[in-house]
Amino acid sequence: MSRRMSLCCAAMLMLCGIASPLSALAQNFPAKPIKLIIAFSAGGPTDVTMRQLADNASKILGQPVLIENKPGASGTLPAQSLQIAQPDGYTLAQIPLGVFRIGYTTKIHWDPLEDVTYVINVTGYAFGIVVPTDSPLKTWADFVAYAKANPGRLTYGSTGNLTTPNLTTEILAQQAGIELQHVPYKGNAEAMFAILSGQVMAVADSTGFAPHVESGKLRVLNTWGEKRLAKFPDAPTLKELGYDIVQTSPFGIGAPKGTPPEVVKKLHDAFKQAMEDPSYVAALARYDMLPDYKSSAEYTQFARETVKREKAVIEKLGLAKGK
Repeated sequence: MSRRMSLCCAAMLMLCGIASPLSALAQNFPAKPIKLIIAFSAGGPTDVTMRQLADNASKILGQPVLIENKPGASGTLPAQSLQIAQPDGYTLAQIPLGVFRIGYTTKIHWDPLEDVTYVINVTGYAFGIVVPTDSPLKTWADFVAYAKANPGRLTYGSTGNLTTPNLTTEILAQQAGIELQHVPYKGNAEAMFAILSGQVMAVADSTGFAPHVESGKLRVLNTWGEKRLAKFPDAPTLKELGYDIVQTSPFGIGAPKGTPPEVVKKLHDAFKQAMEDPSYVAALARYDMLPDYKSSAEYTQFARETVKREKAVIEKLGLAKGK
């Protein structure tokens, strides 16, 4: 064998040696349970629907996908957890919209675009504003009239500072010319307890409020989708009320930076199949949510576009850090 051929063979063996750990990881993946961290507390729409999705994915992957609830910090704690996790596919995180705005409001040492691997987008929320049924605020017009007559005294709860319900309500208040007092909570369960116990006058949230509306305890003043929700046909959309606002807050699943592409593909394919299972569609329907599939490439592009869009929202509200 010539010296040149020997060198070529040696180089090929070196490349194979470098590639083999990643190939072995992908071939054997998953060999143990996977942890999926979600951004909100147990019992709410995110928890219920993601647990169903995880259960479906477990059957496809042949290993349990275990949910860990990590509420707080505007829904960004799961993404922050990815920054210290091994890039092996065994730690995943829900990526709510708050992840794309955190860099504009808080000093962080990681980049939501560069330091997260976007696996798949799975759904989005149906939002609205609710008040107690016995509230004198029977309509959105009543809500606005009271807020104008009592600046800063109308209290509303949400699932946290700088979350989508909080920021969308503040944009809505700007457009309506009213000033509200925001009270943040860690999730839907806390927010529902607050409004039902009289701690706040209204709540802006996803449709985890549905059971309380159906039981006659709460009333829906508006919803935030393109069309009225089938479950609450009498509640007008923000567009019907004259506001140029549609908000569904899509979210999906991310992995640590550097996760091997073969592992990302296995995860993507499993969760895509899990999304198509009727049990997941039914779980979403409980909260007027719909499947919203985006591939890894599409989700990555969505992240880049959303970071720019959220920057404009933060600046419009004067919430950028340093201001």
